[in-house]
Amino acid sequence: MKLKICLCPGDGIGVEVTREAVRVLEHVVRKFGHDLETSEALLGGIAIHETGTPFPEDTRVKATAADATLMGAVGLPEFDNWPPEKRPERGLLGIRNALGVYANLRPVRSYKALLDKSPLKNDRIDGTDMVIVRELLGGLYYGTPRGITGSGPEQRGTNTMTYTRAEIERVTRMSFELARGRRKKVTSVDKSNVLEVSQLWRMVVTDVATGYPDIELDHLLVDNCAMQLVLNPKRFDVVLMENTFGDILSDEGAVLAGSIGMLPSASIGDKLPSGAWVGLYEPVHGSAPDIAGQNKANPLGAIGSVAAMLEYSFGLKDEAAAVNRAMEDVLNSGRVSADLGGTASTSDVGTSVLEAI
Repeated sequence: MKLKICLCPGDGIGVEVTREAVRVLEHVVRKFGHDLETSEALLGGIAIHETGTPFPEDTRVKATAADATLMGAVGLPEFDNWPPEKRPERGLLGIRNALGVYANLRPVRSYKALLDKSPLKNDRIDGTDMVIVRELLGGLYYGTPRGITGSGPEQRGTNTMTYTRAEIERVTRMSFELARGRRKKVTSVDKSNVLEVSQLWRMVVTDVATGYPDIELDHLLVDNCAMQLVLNPKRFDVVLMENTFGDILSDEGAVLAGSIGMLPSASIGDKLPSGAWVGLYEPVHGSAPDIAGQNKANPLGAIGSVAAMLEYSFGLKDEAAAVNRAMEDVLNSGRVSADLGGTASTSDVGTSVLEAI
């Protein structure tokens, strides 16, 4: 198979972890007899420096022409006080919208080697294995009207949470399809006791569920879900939620995994004519400028994102499994980065994964 990949390393440690992820991807491609074609594009703060915009047209062209896009991280402190529409994060929203990736899949699992790295008790998190499905193109981050208006005591900030039935239906169907290949349970998260948008969300999810009689569905209010993720994470299989709730709660999953550096993600859209899913893949962590350039970041979230890309965009499940097994072998070996209590550098961890594959 020929894999055509657009690389957007982004800012800070994004460059370093993406480098290791690409090394792993190149190794897998050689080992399993595939062909790889890559292009590199600017996104985020580096794109602002080079082109004046966080999402240049060249990046849109390269990403939409590729089979899948692998990202690092975006964001730099120097832009923290810039208007939202000009900040590096606007590039992330832009590429998601350009690719039409409406479902963000964030697998969260516990590893035996990392149980002591979590602040939670071992027996509480051991056996955790869930996928958080976050709707990615609607809600507060895209709704209008939005902005800051007025001045003085009447100055007002406005964001609009809005969803259509169609937007809810498509991400719900993806969640149920995903559950069919797992433990056949979907937990839908909302705030339907307060928000009309959530009332529609619950209504639509319940309607879609009638087409999946083999899947168990339950509903949780978002505040209760936040608590249950800590108290009883093993109860979850596929967890479905809207954009803002998903942004927050999926980071809570880092507590279960031992480090946010461990979490990969896959943003999925419609299928291409080839049958592959349109996909944007990235680690969950940020650009961490305080450690950028020091070769100490954890690349396993980025490498795990490569495994997700191989599985979801190309259907290469054996190749994905080889990467995931290798990461677990590395964790068991103790040759890990500082966030996991080890002394290995970013490149050392990448090399260890290559050797394990």
